[in-house]
Amino acid sequence: FLHLWLWTLLAVVLHVFVDIFNAYGTQAIRPFSKKWVALGLINTFDPFIFISHLAAIAVWYVGGHPGITFLILYAVLVGYYVVRIIMQLRIKRRLRELIDEDIETIIISPTMKFRQWRIAVTTAHAFYVGRSLDGHVVILDTFNRVPVPETDVMKAAQQDENIAAFLSFSPVYRWEVDTYKDHYEVRFIDLRYRSKGHYPFVAIVHLTHDLELKSSYTGWIFSEEKLQKKLKLGSI
Repeated sequence: FLHLWLWTLLAVVLHVFVDIFNAYGTQAIRPFSKKWVALGLINTFDPFIFISHLAAIAVWYVGGHPGITFLILYAVLVGYYVVRIIMQLRIKRRLRELIDEDIETIIISPTMKFRQWRIAVTTAHAFYVGRSLDGHVVILDTFNRVPVPETDVMKAAQQDENIAAFLSFSPVYRWEVDTYKDHYEVRFIDLRYRSKGHYPFVAIVHLTHDLELKSSYTGWIFSEEKLQKKLKLGSI
């Protein structure tokens, strides 16, 4: 039983540790904090890591020593992670040359492509969204950094569980508030995942004019039509 418990604990620790390096991260320091830790070195699905594991399993299957085979595999992967760290540091250095402001945070998210990264930068006055491809860094969008207002509508919106989950997960976002005939719409837009000029990861809540919740949604949306269907399904 003790061996089973120790191996299970090791598996959980390794799983959490590995998740720290991907773009989404994990709540690695719970219960001390609910903050998400994400180093953004590898994509959620990394082709090199997947293929290298298949190769190691194939070597083992045809008679290779499992201990030596996987020791070599993980030594190679450590080197792979080091290369990714160096790539990130070069992008950060280039961003500091491009942006003529004091930078507060830089978030670099990997993609499926080895030499392509998504970039989100926060300064005191703006958010910069860009990408790095083959070592070239380009700023694609710039947004004024406007603090979330302390209005009754915004306070009510932040009480919704979908909005609260989004705000605990997303470190860089912009917000919008629209007033309609029968409701308010509050929208938070994550700036880390720009795709084809669109920001698909959002959190949205509809409130009545009496500030009662009508519907809300958090997740990936690639068209306004699908978003409205999701909100109708979530109506109370």
